[in-house]
Amino acid sequence: MPAEENIKQELIAKFGYLQDAIKIQRQRRIFVETDSNNFHKLFDYAVKQLKFSHLCAITGLDEQGRLSVIYHLAQDSGIVLNLKISVPKESPVLKTVMPYFPGAEVYERELVDLLGAKVEGLPAGHRYPLTDDWPVGEYPLRKDWKPSENQEKGGLNKNA
Repeated sequence: MPAEENIKQELIAKFGYLQDAIKIQRQRRIFVETDSNNFHKLFDYAVKQLKFSHLCAITGLDEQGRLSVIYHLAQDSGIVLNLKISVPKESPVLKTVMPYFPGAEVYERELVDLLGAKVEGLPAGHRYPLTDDWPVGEYPLRKDWKPSENQEKGGLNKNA
């Protein structure tokens, strides 16, 4: 049995509710969609038991009424596990994965700045990638975002 199928079967054995939520898209690519309540147990298991020891990226998506986040994890073997969760756009609260991967901070700051997610446990720090003078409540990767008049005229720098 291919390694991807073994991982799928192990996840189903441990988390039965994933029976129809796991897809092997192609060789070395596994996609799993779960709810935010079960995400951290699944994430912990993937990292500690299945040895997905590399965080490749975190992708944020505006899917109309929901914000979705995909955590791309890899094993040394090259298999990538993509864990997707969705949260309501009106209250997009996630928990940080920095205890597992301290480098997740930059990705999580992007989720905050660009999509308006709230990441619980993310330490205070500078904004990223937007500048500190970017307007509060303006999330440029949301599909319903419209640039303000100031932004349309060339940005926020008043000295330009």
